Formats: sequence, C-alpha cells, structure tokens
Amino acid sequence: MTENQISYTHTNTYTTLNSFTTSTKNVWLVFHGMGHLTRYFSKHFEGLNKDENYIIAPQAPSKYYQDKRFKYVGASWLTKENTALEKENVLAYIDSVWKRESEKWKGQSINLILMGYSQGVSIVTRWASSRKIDCKHLVLHSGAIPHELIPSDFEYLSPTATVTYLYGDKDEYINEARKTEQQLKGTALFRDRLQVEVFDGIHEVNEAFINNLTQQPH
Repeated sequence: MTENQISYTHTNTYTTLNSFTTSTKNVWLVFHGMGHLTRYFSKHFEGLNKDENYIIAPQAPSKYYQDKRFKYVGASWLTKENTALEKENVLAYIDSVWKRESEKWKGQSINLILMGYSQGVSIVTRWASSRKIDCKHLVLHSGAIPHELIPSDFEYLSPTATVTYLYGDKDEYINEARKTEQQLKGTALFRDRLQVEVFDGIHEVNEAFINNLTQQPH
C-alpha cells in the first residue's frame, strides 16, 4: 500500500465583523478553537466599539458533524494525521486571507491584535512566527503553545509588543501541570513581554477581557 500526495486548488471562507474605515484603530485577526465556525465565534467580539475595531476570523478548513444526529457542524485546524502537511495547507490559506485584508490598511496606522483561542493558539503562534508578523498584542487564550517553537522564532517582535497567556481557573483542559508547562514555555519564548491572566471561569471565551483590551493605554 502506498500513500500518495497531490496538489490542487482549495477554496475556503472567512468571516469579518464590522467595516474597515478611516476610523478603525484596531484590527483583530482571531483564530477559533476546535468545533467552532467563524460566524458564531465572531459574536464574541460584538461588544467592541464597531467604529474602532475590525475583526477578521479565518475558518478552519476541516469540517465535521459534532453529534450523532448530524445536526451541528464544527471545524478543526489540525489533527495528529499528516500534521506537517496540513499545517502548511492551513498557513497558506491564512496567507491568502492576510494578503487580501492587509491591503485595506496600507498607509493607515492601526493596532494589530492577534488572538488564538484553544486550538487556535497553536495556529496563531505558528503563523505569526513563521511569517514574522509583528503586532501590538498577541493573546494566547486557553490553548497550548506548540512544542517546536523556540525563543528565536519570536525575536522579531517589537519591544512594545505585549503577549498575554489567558485561561480560566476552572478550565477542565488545563491542569496544574499544563499551567506550569505553558507558563515556562511562554516565559522562554516571550521573556518579559509575557503577561499571565487568570479569570474566574471554565474553558470559554472571556468576552470581558476582549472588551477591556482596547481600553488599555497604548
């Protein structure tokens, strides 16, 4: 039995929230967790000022039914199957989204906020580090930093960039060992840029943090 490989053109969607205008101050590029679809994930950002915040949410390409009734559809970025190959496919897709969207703010000063939630943490860190995407704030929300990333991968970040590792104190997927591992990994990668925020809650998107982030002084 031989496993073969072939290249072909693939079309995927992504979701944007609000409109990009001359009033836009913050551009968010946000990556959902496993099981999410962007049209629902984007709702977590509806509390932000609509005139000042423009949200771009790439959609994980692999869709699947989440229940035996075949009613609810979710999506996944990567699995353990052919991870290296699938990772390159995903990153190429994000490149296309970025190329199209970044044309909108050429010549305009914006604050770029990159955020990954749950499984999205592995995607945002891999994409940003491999493409050397600088940002105002990198938010790693309730997910794991990939093991292959090393400190030199993030040396390109500007001195003013902030990195926040955010999780709930009752998150069923993050035990004490995982907390320690991720904080040590984060400190090694981001050094004094790293801020750790713990909120009262489970494995869920913290909208209060999102809404407050753009209120902080720049």
